[in-house]
Amino acid sequence: MPSSTRAIPSRQPSKVRRLSTSRGWVLGVVNVTPDSFYPASRGLAVKKIMALASRLVTEGADGLDVGAESTRPGARAVSQEEELRRLLPVIKTMRQHFPSLPISIDTQKSVVASAALALGADLINDISALRHDPAMAETLAQTQTPVILMHMQGTPQTMQHHPRYTNVVDNVKAFFAERLRFATRQGIREENIFLDPGIGFGKTMRHNLALLKNLRTFLRFGRPLLIGVSRKSFIGRVLGSPAQPLPMEDRLEGTLAATLWALNQGAHGFRTHDVRATRRALTLWQALEAAA
Repeated sequence: MPSSTRAIPSRQPSKVRRLSTSRGWVLGVVNVTPDSFYPASRGLAVKKIMALASRLVTEGADGLDVGAESTRPGARAVSQEEELRRLLPVIKTMRQHFPSLPISIDTQKSVVASAALALGADLINDISALRHDPAMAETLAQTQTPVILMHMQGTPQTMQHHPRYTNVVDNVKAFFAERLRFATRQGIREENIFLDPGIGFGKTMRHNLALLKNLRTFLRFGRPLLIGVSRKSFIGRVLGSPAQPLPMEDRLEGTLAATLWALNQGAHGFRTHDVRATRRALTLWQALEAAA
């Protein structure tokens, strides 16, 4: 349990609560990095990043997911100091420009999370699901900050080196059960937890397809499911071939197909580079669902 045992009121702001109680919401991807896998989503200059963020908001993003350390397969880790140097000026400016917009911080480091929260960030997206930094769970419990717990086999540096599972759906289900137990025992309220099966994070094409086909099995946990399929390599392999996958620039149609499949399977939110196209596809699908 966290070292502080005093009662702490829920920090979950109404703008994040709206995400946790609805379906079809969209987080636009903003990478304050020089090396994230999709060039259109990345940059280091605050001016360039704010132009990207403004475009995503105009296109219909319900929130922004901001990261300053690339987590693409094989990406090198960056120091805590470098991550802070990249991220904090962006968060400060972003909060000023978008005072009511949910801002998610993609980080595994508790010090980075704390600094971003102090500047007004609302949500932490931890791809390690609280395993990388032992202090992250305590930080989130003490502040009662909402968190996304993602499944990943290995680390970004190793995760695509021959990933193996006995049964990927069962293994991810067991992982979620264990991480939920851990998080709540550390003092994180269950209402503050989102789950992400980690499409593309330590999975082959077949693993990713199996998880998407069986997303409904994860609804048993009663927590919102965030899905990130945007322009990922499994889409290129399905639409091209394993030997000659389509380049990331040609994966929009596949991204939208996978997104709508996931929505139909019960997914709640979507992390995407292509906000306008995703928003339009989701809006039409939901209109069809609601039609008499």
